[in-house]
Amino acid sequence: MKNHNEYVDYLVELMTPIGGVSSKRMFGGAGIFKDGKMFALVADDVLYFKVDDENRAEFVPLGLGPFIYESKGKTTALGYFRCPDDALESPAVMASWASSGYGAALRAAAKKQPKNPVRTKTSAAKKSE
Repeated sequence: MKNHNEYVDYLVELMTPIGGVSSKRMFGGAGIFKDGKMFALVADDVLYFKVDDENRAEFVPLGLGPFIYESKGKTTALGYFRCPDDALESPAVMASWASSGYGAALRAAAKKQPKNPVRTKTSAAKKSE
């Protein structure tokens, strides 16, 4: 990818309306983050947004497929789907898609949170005081 940094910088700028977006080089591409949550990735000059069961229906009818890679002879599809072309030219349209991807990232992070915090001796002692 010849102008990788310029393209990623352009995407981050395009997402300015949702605020606090940054990028980080990773795996030959880039991750796009907001508040420490990766909600998009860029690979081979293609932008993909995080999807889950709640927002997948926004992508599938438009024929926007998943990010797929091959490793050790195995093909893997990640939970990131291609961004529609019209979003790449409009901050308003991009904001909607980026917000959708960020929402999926937040839901994934919430699922990883422990339901019951681990109790330590210190927290148990404070509770009995």
